[in-house]
Amino acid sequence: MWPPLSSLLLINPRSGTGSPTADELVAEARAAGVQTHVLQENEDPAEVARASAAEVLGMAGGDGSLGPVAQVALERDGAFVCIPFGTRNHFARDLGLDRDDPVGALRAFAGGTERRIDVGRADERLFLNNVSLGVYARLVHRREAHRRRREAFARLRAWAILLTHRQPLGITIDGDPVESRLVLVANNAYAVELPSLGERERLDEGKLHLYTPGADPAERVGGRFVVAAQARRLEAAIDGEPDILETPVEFSVEPSALRVLVPPAESG
Repeated sequence: MWPPLSSLLLINPRSGTGSPTADELVAEARAAGVQTHVLQENEDPAEVARASAAEVLGMAGGDGSLGPVAQVALERDGAFVCIPFGTRNHFARDLGLDRDDPVGALRAFAGGTERRIDVGRADERLFLNNVSLGVYARLVHRREAHRRRREAFARLRAWAILLTHRQPLGITIDGDPVESRLVLVANNAYAVELPSLGERERLDEGKLHLYTPGADPAERVGGRFVVAAQARRLEAAIDGEPDILETPVEFSVEPSALRVLVPPAESG
């Protein structure tokens, strides 16, 4: 079965470890009848997706590149396809995809099974995995700032910041003061052993899980949270990508909002 003509796969050639290469993924996708667009440096994937009339939008890249394309799919009530092509591919893992088989994930375009999953919002910004504030967000920002330097040096510098920055954020959650160096708002529950994150068993619970290690309570569950701070702007990491959020930030969840196509073997 050929995928519908109104399908488009965007590919970030700078993601992942290079196997398969972007050119090889393009060839495989085109052989399967999937239209492709390889993103140029600094090209906005959301703008490319909006310029297309495709009803099925796919993204081959890391976790941080998925949300903007998923947002466009949601806006037009189209379907979204995730092709694991990044370094960690946490969303693909939680979706049940084989993170080592981006070519196999292309089968979602042809006869894929539809799932409905939740999306989170930081104000209007969509996220699929989580948003972090505090020391991890600072690590992500510093890593990005030094990414053109030697990778080993950048990692050491980032972890040094993580280990030595001990000042609480000075925030409130729904008006309650909270002392923690890290706030993590997750779209559905993680198996958590902070500061590491495990897998999510569900993507359709319809709940946010807010984690503040060292605080009481360390976890809150709900459909909406408002995070305020003395600072007007906070460094954040949204699905692992650096960003700046204006405070207060309203976090919310949209249950079963996004249509996702997965290969038949991963439909469970």
